[in-house]
Amino acid sequence: MRFRHRDGSVVHLGYSATVLPATDLDELLKWLDACAGAARAELGVPTLGIGLWLVSPLADRLANSPVALRRLQRALTRHQLEVVSLNGVAHSAFADKVVGSKVYCPDWTDTERLRYTVDLVDILAELLPADAEYGSISTLPLAWREPWSKQRNEATRVAFDRLEFHLDRTERRTGRRIRIAVEPEPGCVLEMVGQAAGWLSTYVSPDAGKSRIGLGLDTCHLAVQFEEPGPAFETLWRAGVDIVKGQLSVAPQLVDPSDGAGRQALNDLSDPKYLRQVREWCGPGVDDIDLAYQLSGHACWRMHAHIAAHEPPPAPLTATTAVLDECLNRLVGGGHPLTHHLESETYTWSRPPRTRPQLAKRIAAELTWLRDRLTALGLQEILD
Repeated sequence: MRFRHRDGSVVHLGYSATVLPATDLDELLKWLDACAGAARAELGVPTLGIGLWLVSPLADRLANSPVALRRLQRALTRHQLEVVSLNGVAHSAFADKVVGSKVYCPDWTDTERLRYTVDLVDILAELLPADAEYGSISTLPLAWREPWSKQRNEATRVAFDRLEFHLDRTERRTGRRIRIAVEPEPGCVLEMVGQAAGWLSTYVSPDAGKSRIGLGLDTCHLAVQFEEPGPAFETLWRAGVDIVKGQLSVAPQLVDPSDGAGRQALNDLSDPKYLRQVREWCGPGVDDIDLAYQLSGHACWRMHAHIAAHEPPPAPLTATTAVLDECLNRLVGGGHPLTHHLESETYTWSRPPRTRPQLAKRIAAELTWLRDRLTALGLQEILD
């Protein structure tokens, strides 16, 4: 979906394919056939943006096989789908029953993370629509916070310098501009916007909006950390750090943690295979809801789970919709957009769809909700 901003530029709204990941090309093409194309038809729009998540073996194949890449391009064209962004946070589809912090491996101290991201850059340079201003790739906020050291930080700097060189070379070779969106996340080395702004200041371009490496602003992560949007945006502005991409979703919150039913509802919202970080207002946090007994329980809890923005979570839980709305207003409600890429990233549903067609309807419903938000901010949907 495309929108014309009041300054004349185009803002892309898409949906993150992390909701139904594919481990190989055949599975990805089936997903496009049965779900993504159906969601576009349900919306009745000429083009729907899909933020593909490509696990490492699939990324390697697409980056090194023109035949495989053409198969994907034909499927995207057939279903009237566009790819302006890729999700490069998770490198692998883990088969472990409990993954925990391994979901952030390999991290940026490992050369495999750079190799994988370079593959994504090469793929996106080929998939990017000719009229797109740039392409974006989300990446993890360096690593899980432990272990971390000066030496690991220096190794990460070397990797990002090499990545920036590859981005420059890719633009010179293809004419396509690809940008990296480092996404702060609870529990990682960069979990707060201020931390990310400080680390990313090295990559600031003298021209606003031109940095090849900037920030991916995830409204769920921001809310979980109890970061107020106003100060967060001010911090980025003062540091000169570009917002490359906006990830749109809300987090569940429990205003009264002494409510046993509320704790159970919070626990039911996410997959215990992955970390479910919980933060307490003006207090500490834990890396999984199973450890929430360590919190005081005297103030509001928020959990890292990307829930649907258009559907309220089960009572007594509420959602951080106000944070999403304020971020949207700051991202695209002004005289110029702070980013041209917006992507919904809901993969936790209170009532899971049983089939891909049902999931397509849910995707379309959430994008309709976001479309209404954007038009209320003065953006005009492009229907041709």
